[in-house]
Amino acid sequence: MATKSNTPTAHIGAPYGAIAKTVLMGGDPLRAKFYAERFLENPVLFNNVRGMLGYTGTYKGRPVSVMGHGMGIPSIGIYTWELYNFYDVDTIIRVGSAGAYDPDLKLGDLVLAQGACTNSHYGDQFELPGTFAPIADFDLLRRAAESCERFGYRYKVGNILSSDAFYNQHSHLENWMKMGVLAVEMEASALYMNAAFAKKKALVICTISDHVLTGEETTPEERETTFTHMTDVALSLI
Repeated sequence: MATKSNTPTAHIGAPYGAIAKTVLMGGDPLRAKFYAERFLENPVLFNNVRGMLGYTGTYKGRPVSVMGHGMGIPSIGIYTWELYNFYDVDTIIRVGSAGAYDPDLKLGDLVLAQGACTNSHYGDQFELPGTFAPIADFDLLRRAAESCERFGYRYKVGNILSSDAFYNQHSHLENWMKMGVLAVEMEASALYMNAAFAKKKALVICTISDHVLTGEETTPEERETTFTHMTDVALSLI
């Protein structure tokens, strides 16, 4: 249970109560800064420990926080665990990038992660007698799809892969594609597992930043400052 005695943590320098009940998170802390400056009213910096920027402000009068989570399952696992369990955050929405596996996806399309496959062993800590299927909160997922329709944004809903390796010598791409996996990223499964354990809500909304099949890709600058459609959708859920 979240208590003031657990905060600040070794990774988040905010006092208890400085972080809103809903947090939007992206891998790049500079993206959190961009989102805070572009979308939030009166954003206040609550964290700069290890350069992992976090801000709290309001969006249309409603409190919301934005924060980076770093790269990979170990990093997002730490930050979201602390947010759920020590800061009493109710909802975390990851707004990040992903590489497309599905041939119908194009650069800039959105993927709403209904579920997250993984090659990570993060779930071993829960000592389950089988394979856990990490999934999104259905209400968030449903409303996100409705928002995409309303905004007119191209999107797909389905399974993604949370990979432990970025430079993967044996990606088994064709095998994942045969199972209908839409895209690959590196964090969603840990977020969904942490949410399940804490009995909280989570959703991952990804923008396609590159395509594994075609070799197309966006620049780091584009990923930092132009992937705003997913933020429109995420903020519509607040």
